[in-house]
This record gives sequence, structure tokens and C-alpha cells, in this order.
Amino acid sequence: MLSAVIITRDEADRIEDAIRSVAFADECVVVDSGSRDDTVAKARALGARVVETDWPGHVAQKNRALAEARGDWVLAIDADERVTPELRASIEAALRAPAADGFRVPRRNHWLGHRLAHGFWYPDRRVRLARRDRARWEGDDPHDVLGVDGSVVDLAGDLDHHPYRSLAEHLSTVDRYSAIAARRGTWVDILVRPPWHFFAAYVLRRGFLDGAPGLVVAALGSVYTLLKWARWRL
Repeated sequence: MLSAVIITRDEADRIEDAIRSVAFADECVVVDSGSRDDTVAKARALGARVVETDWPGHVAQKNRALAEARGDWVLAIDADERVTPELRASIEAALRAPAADGFRVPRRNHWLGHRLAHGFWYPDRRVRLARRDRARWEGDDPHDVLGVDGSVVDLAGDLDHHPYRSLAEHLSTVDRYSAIAARRGTWVDILVRPPWHFFAAYVLRRGFLDGAPGLVVAALGSVYTLLKWARWRL
């Protein structure tokens, strides 16, 4: 049995596409933390089992969703992600004869309508499918990682990711996430890490091949890195 799990808050404009993309799963569980829009109603209308709760943080909330799943296997996606037909075929084939305890998938990130094929935004592999009894969300908020007690292999097929509705939302997320992830660093961290992030994303990982969007996302990644390491001094 395969359970698809999604955490949400105010995702009425995106939750339907996310749920439809995992319609091949035996169940879909949505864990919602106080949506003020129609997220819950839309999820239930599409047959999802909705659990309404508070917000303890990214890692803790995703572990709650994991605990709510009833299947032997769990597929975890976010409301701004979509399982492509190619990835669905890979998942179904993998579950017919599992060769591992967990599976990584490449995320195909889109930025304001532009598909990014380079930099840190592709292939951006993440573990998203795992045996429920071998999996647990780890990491430091807001950067959660699905850990697997066992073997992990790669799957073919992309997971489409549309993280930002607008430039304003991206900037707001940079501000919010850098506050959550703030690190106590030295002046060397503050001076070196941001330009290194830009150089690595734009030059070493060929973000320049994505044109203007590649330049902007590399620059915003550098700003995020700066704020994360500098906020403790602000």
C-alpha cells in the first residue's frame, strides 16, 4: 500500500494539482496547520484524508504526516510539487519489485514560469519515497531531509516544483527562512560564503546557461546565504 502525504497551510490555489498528481497512491493524507482559505475543503473534495493540527516546524510536521500514513510505503511531496507521468511510472515499477528501502527523485524547479536546468536548482535530488518503518524526517528547520534506515537509489522521472508565485514571495521566503536558519558564524563566513555560493551556482554549476532567471536565482541564493550567517549580528 502506498500513502502520499502532503503538509499544507493556505495552499488552496495549488493543493488540487498536487493531489491529482498522486492519484495513483492508495491514499492521500493532508496535514494542515490552520489554513484560512479553502485548502481543507478542496483536499477533502478530492478524497484526501485531512488532519488539522498546529505548526510545530517543518521537520516535526512532516514526521506527523509520516505517522498518519497507513501504507507500507510513503511518497512525500509538498503542495507546490507535482509527480510527472514519467516519475509515476518509475515509482510504480520500483514498488512492484523494490530494490531499496528509499528512493531519490530529481526535482525540476521552475522559477516564475522558467524551467531551471542548471545551478543548484537541477537535478536537486531528494529522497521522497521510502518504506514507512524505515523513514524519518531529519535536518534543521526549514531544511528538512527524509532519512532512510537502509539502502537508497535514484529513480528516473522528474518531480516538478513551483516554489514561488511571485518575486515578492521569493524575497519574503528568503527573509523568513534566513531568520529560521540563522547561524552563529565568523566574519569569514559572512564575507566568503555568499560570494562563493554565487560563484558555485552561476559558474561551476553553469547557472548562466539558464539566462536571466539563472542569474537572479544565483544572486538570491547568495543573499539568503548572507542573511543566514549575518543575522545573529543584526
